[in-house]
Amino acid sequence: MPALSSRVTPQGEAFQANRAALSGQLARLRSLEARTRDKSAASAPLFAKRGQLLPRERLGALLDPGAPFLEMATLAGYCLDHADPERSVPGGGLLGGIGFVSGVRCMVVADDSGIDAGAVQPMGIEKFQRLQQVALAQKLPFIHLVECAGANLLDYKVETFIHGGSGFYWLARLSAAGLPVISVVHGPSTAGGAYMPGLSDYVVMVRERAKAFLAGPPLLKAATGEIASEEELGGAEMHAAVSGLAEYLAEDDADALRITRELVASLGWNAALPPALPAFEPPRYAAEELLGIASCDQRKPLDMREVIARIADGSAFLECKPGYGAATVTGHAAICGMAVGIVTNNGPLDPAGATKAAHFIQLCCQSGTPLLFLQNTTGFMVGKAYEQAGMIKHGSKMIQALANANVPRITVHCGASFGAGNYGMSGRGFMPDFCFSWPNARTAVMGAEQAATTMAIVMEGSMRRKGKEVDQDAIAAMRARVIETFERQTDAFTTSGRLLDDGVIDPRDTRKVLACVLAVCAEARRRELKPVQFGVARP
Repeated sequence: MPALSSRVTPQGEAFQANRAALSGQLARLRSLEARTRDKSAASAPLFAKRGQLLPRERLGALLDPGAPFLEMATLAGYCLDHADPERSVPGGGLLGGIGFVSGVRCMVVADDSGIDAGAVQPMGIEKFQRLQQVALAQKLPFIHLVECAGANLLDYKVETFIHGGSGFYWLARLSAAGLPVISVVHGPSTAGGAYMPGLSDYVVMVRERAKAFLAGPPLLKAATGEIASEEELGGAEMHAAVSGLAEYLAEDDADALRITRELVASLGWNAALPPALPAFEPPRYAAEELLGIASCDQRKPLDMREVIARIADGSAFLECKPGYGAATVTGHAAICGMAVGIVTNNGPLDPAGATKAAHFIQLCCQSGTPLLFLQNTTGFMVGKAYEQAGMIKHGSKMIQALANANVPRITVHCGASFGAGNYGMSGRGFMPDFCFSWPNARTAVMGAEQAATTMAIVMEGSMRRKGKEVDQDAIAAMRARVIETFERQTDAFTTSGRLLDDGVIDPRDTRKVLACVLAVCAEARRRELKPVQFGVARP
């Protein structure tokens, strides 16, 4: 396979400007993630007094030392929990991602009970369910480290209550699919949260700390007048010896996580692991250079072959139809020994590019090759010539092929993702297996200036049709509102906060992230589960 030759000049002015801008965005990302960690860690004295580990310490004790862990959706809820960006604490009150437990690749979720005692957050519900769906699609055991104060009744929203029920639905589906569901209960698991252990296949509860009841003492007294202690209602010892909810009784957090690791090791889950990967070469060009290649100005052209040269094994890329629909780039490569078909953009999608992409997607489905979409497009071409050339029908071919592709699909937003280009390049709405964004990525139905200009033309035309004098001040004010609205919702931090991807990643980590999720998909395709009609139920 031929290797790509880079034309990047690291000493160039544009490279240095890109690097400075992207480094600033990465600093912003790490600062937001640190804000969440610091707020949770501020509860350390309370956790120590209770003899407990902090949520991140629990996660660290559960996961294999030194093994990779892909944390997902770290910005969930950003600026949705608080209008002031400086006071927003992203993450949705959950830690979650794909890691190894006793050598087994698992989906691991931990309630971040260091923040508001783990109270349920609206975007935390969506994040939890996204992680469940990934576990089901990729055939991963699901481990939940539970300590949750339940719903925040002072900020009650009926839609949060309704949508929250889907989390129980997905737990039942995971179990019925033959995927082990394990709950490790470190603290309270109250009301609807009691069904977290109730719907799990295995439950580990910590003595004196874990609680699971449908109604705690205050609600029980309010509802029935009965007075009972927390231990009588739902203590760990009661559930281990009387109700039968718990299979394992642990002495403390560390002991519970030890039991969980031993439990996972006993499942024999790795029998279906894919064979060892062949030896592979690293890229010929440094990943560090991606900071100077990626642009924060989507109006400036970027040759995506430069990106491929820094993520593909040996920088090798066998391009398909390079002279046809040249603004759309398709071809074969490998990442850490795993074959991929790459679809990316050096400009808008035109009729030839859409046809070429549709053909290439079908070829990858025929060979069983996973698809990697590197988004960098302002959308499908418009104009009389393109409409007459069949842009609609050719774009539809691409979308048909994409929507029905039967191979893993992974999407990375590397730059612009505007209009129907977001759809055709496997945006979130087309349910890729995984979707990530670089910090400089921008997503919208169109650019802010184009949207404002469109609305100005419409507004001016409306005034003229009504016989009114064109009010330029009103049009200018409207333009400013539209631009502000679009700019506020377009950047990767905003879209990731709304879970429109699985997380914002450092461009330099792109190859590592892709290697991780490609391995997850490969393992899932090989694994044969033994589904049952219903999830596992306790006697």
